[in-house]
Amino acid sequence: MCTAITFRTKDHYFGRNLDFEHGFGEAIVITPRNYPFTFRKSAPMESHYAIIGMALVAKGYPLYFDGTNEKGLSMAGLYFPGNAVYQPEKRGMDNITPFEFIPWILGDCKNISQAKEKLRNLNLVDIAYSEQYPLSPLHWIIADRDACLVAEPMEDGVQVFENPVGVLTNNPPFDFHLHNLTGYLNLTREEPISRFAPNYKLTPHSRGMGAIGLPGDLSSPSRFVRASFVKLNSVCEENDTSSISQFFHILGSVAQQEGCARVGSAFEKTIYTSCCNTDSGIYYYTTYDNFQITGISMHHTDLDCCEASVFPLNTQQQIKMEN
Repeated sequence: MCTAITFRTKDHYFGRNLDFEHGFGEAIVITPRNYPFTFRKSAPMESHYAIIGMALVAKGYPLYFDGTNEKGLSMAGLYFPGNAVYQPEKRGMDNITPFEFIPWILGDCKNISQAKEKLRNLNLVDIAYSEQYPLSPLHWIIADRDACLVAEPMEDGVQVFENPVGVLTNNPPFDFHLHNLTGYLNLTREEPISRFAPNYKLTPHSRGMGAIGLPGDLSSPSRFVRASFVKLNSVCEENDTSSISQFFHILGSVAQQEGCARVGSAFEKTIYTSCCNTDSGIYYYTTYDNFQITGISMHHTDLDCCEASVFPLNTQQQIKMEN
């Protein structure tokens, strides 16, 4: 399972937790403007906006989990089992496979307005990359600094939702999560006021009691509520360092620790956490075993070349010793 958020201070930030029982050999991948994206049922994209993000590279092709383009538009795919429905090819529509969806949007669109228009004719077709890499059931969050969307492939086609909270987790579908927030409208970051009874006043015995009832379990509905509460009440300085730090703290509030959610013979955990400053094009990340934040700038590579740049993850814990 996963959690993705958007966050805006002076700059705009986008990122996610990838929660799973194992990694996939993922790496940071920069696809420059002239890297040729081929599509199974659509014309190739010989030139496009440059993209940086986390991907599994299969035979030179980046299968992006999440990414940001040079214009600041971002996108991430999150697990959506039991709900995601991919379709057969349909004449007159843009037939795009799910593994092509992120480059198809980020390569061609500079903002949400353009992405929304492109989504109108989208048909996500049921074609896997290969036998080794079958399709995953996904839904997607798409965001720029001013707006956010969710795209969900359902039985009757791709449903697109406005996302006013800038958060996405997993099942159920997105409209459930927005409605579910109303069950927590009494939560507050302020010191609570006694409403127990008109003639019997109670006083708080601890700080933070205004948030009693905020979920702390690892289910996707609970993570959606918790991430939304933490993000929407978040306070930090406007500078980049404070914003990046706060972003990782927000996602840390819904991170998964190995041993708490069994999946067969293994346990789910937060494989990596990402945070991209979409204005500067710098992609930051941590991994489960390495809390040190690592940054990679898309603008420190040749964005006009035709070959992707691949940066393996630093997964070994970095500890600074003072004596």
